[in-house]
Amino acid sequence: MWPSSMRLSRASRVPVRQTILSGSRPIIPRTSFQTSRPTSTAATETSSLVTRLKNVLYGTSLALFVGLGYLYITDTRASVHQWLVPPALRYFYPDAEEAHHVGTQALKALYSFGLHPRERAGKVKDAKGADLSVTVFGQKLQNPIGTSAGIDKLAEVPDALFALGPAIVEVGGITPLAQGGNPKPRVFRIPSQKAIINRYGLNSLGADDMARRLRERVRLFAYSRGYGVGQEAEDFVLSGAAGVPPGSLTEGKMLLVQVAKNKDTDGDNIEAVKRDYVYCVERLAPYADILVVNVSSPNTPGLRTLQRVEPLTRILEGVVGAAKAVKRNTTPKVMVKVSPDEDQDEQMEGIVEAIYKSGVDGVIVGNTTNRRTNLIPDDVKLTAREKEILAEQGGFSGPHMFNRTLDMVKRYRKLLDQGGPEPKVIFATGGITNGRQALEILNAGASVAQIYTALVYGGSGTVTRIKKEMKEELLKK
Repeated sequence: MWPSSMRLSRASRVPVRQTILSGSRPIIPRTSFQTSRPTSTAATETSSLVTRLKNVLYGTSLALFVGLGYLYITDTRASVHQWLVPPALRYFYPDAEEAHHVGTQALKALYSFGLHPRERAGKVKDAKGADLSVTVFGQKLQNPIGTSAGIDKLAEVPDALFALGPAIVEVGGITPLAQGGNPKPRVFRIPSQKAIINRYGLNSLGADDMARRLRERVRLFAYSRGYGVGQEAEDFVLSGAAGVPPGSLTEGKMLLVQVAKNKDTDGDNIEAVKRDYVYCVERLAPYADILVVNVSSPNTPGLRTLQRVEPLTRILEGVVGAAKAVKRNTTPKVMVKVSPDEDQDEQMEGIVEAIYKSGVDGVIVGNTTNRRTNLIPDDVKLTAREKEILAEQGGFSGPHMFNRTLDMVKRYRKLLDQGGPEPKVIFATGGITNGRQALEILNAGASVAQIYTALVYGGSGTVTRIKKEMKEELLKK
């Protein structure tokens, strides 16, 4: 018997026994949880919010870093293009030709992905109104700066070069048939003088290869603008219906294509030589704004002898005739590139005579030089290795050529103005490295200042820098 104090009613004993037998836990009042849930939920939500804010902050910072990095690295004004890339190429590629090839392929790859350096400053009107535009052959160019032949020998990166800011890009020189050029090594640096000696010998894949590249370029342009595909679209662009020059494909710019003869073509057989040039013109003229006849390379035997009046006139007449026969609404202009070593009055007068007789539109003064006498001042100290390089056979290019180029521009300007009533255009190349020199060349009578070696040592921002210096010089006056 249970004590009376512990007796339970039947009704009360059954639930207790059932609970014990079933092993169920006693029911805990809900009120014990209700006091803690709000605190736990608030802490969790606060932690989640902080995490999300951190992720947003990190993501925004990363996006900002990538965006600013992209804008910096693809701007020609970035100092990395002058102070890091060229020295790195020289360090990792002691062979100058290999460095050139690597640089070209890198630029080509970057352009295909839209990661190439490009000039952005020129898209904004100068606050002080400095205007660098010039008119050449009736066409207004954005500026008077160009790149010389040799930088893009095979027409692989003309658009990537245009993006660096020049209004003129010259590709080539190209020969009718493919040829290997001279044995390697054939390009040498003199870093202390920012100079180069090369004896490439017009290495080329041939006119048909370049014509294929330029044709593909035009057709890709037509397709990207919605003009269609194939020959019909190509003809539409080349006819001028697209509203851009058929060579550069960019308003305010021009593409020059330089042509030359094959090394094995007998220089004494003028008809054979003329056929070489005409062959190149027939295949490449449709894609050029200006054709450049190279009779001044110092590394092709007998080429410079073609600058005599009679052979030069016959060659240029053939080129002019072939250019006029191109199936296009506008005829490409023709210029002849002459040597800085042919600087005697009689030689220069003969070249001017050939220009007027043949109907050529202008002259490019000049090219690399074979001369070494009085080239580098005696007080300039060269290393033993640089002295050896200076003695290498080939054409010298660099800042020391500027005074010679300036003198020849003045003389050719005078001779051309006296040669006849029809005005002739002068482009100048040789030793131009800064804005002040570019202005001197223009004031001497040239319409365009072209650069080569300055770009090799100064990097992809060289054109932008030169134009900036030109504006600063103009604003001083």
